[in-house]
Amino acid sequence: MSTKKKQQASSNSIARNRRAHFDYELLERFEAGLCLLGWEVKSLRLGSADLSDSYVRVREGEAWLMGANITPLPTVAAHEHADPSRTRKLLLHAQEISKLHVHTSRRGATCIALSLYWRRGRVKCEVALARGKKRHDKREATKERDWNRQKQRLFASTNKGG
Repeated sequence: MSTKKKQQASSNSIARNRRAHFDYELLERFEAGLCLLGWEVKSLRLGSADLSDSYVRVREGEAWLMGANITPLPTVAAHEHADPSRTRKLLLHAQEISKLHVHTSRRGATCIALSLYWRRGRVKCEVALARGKKRHDKREATKERDWNRQKQRLFASTNKGG
């Protein structure tokens, strides 16, 4: 792969919810389109988005992204009220929306936004059905991550000397 394609692939990401993998057990992922205003797209081109407290709610057969924060540019038109944390509509197939609704209506399951990225000039949102981890699960994940790091260090040191 050429360096131009590598740069292009890495620049597709706008924002990621880094805590999602630590706080939740991800069950199933979906790709959704996003209904945005003009100033939001311009802000996203500069990468000013935050998904840390965002989640998806299904109401009346439609999916909505709640809690996502897109910081407006200082050059937004004066006649337009820019609400950075407004509710945004997600574009999903009807079967996907019904699947989200069924799983989130059950106890313990939730739907969260994992990332925002560019796909063919359009903003896409990666959404996942998730189940919250307990404290002991988080400790187990931390132990696993530390052990994998330690294994890598040991492996690198044994290959270096040989």
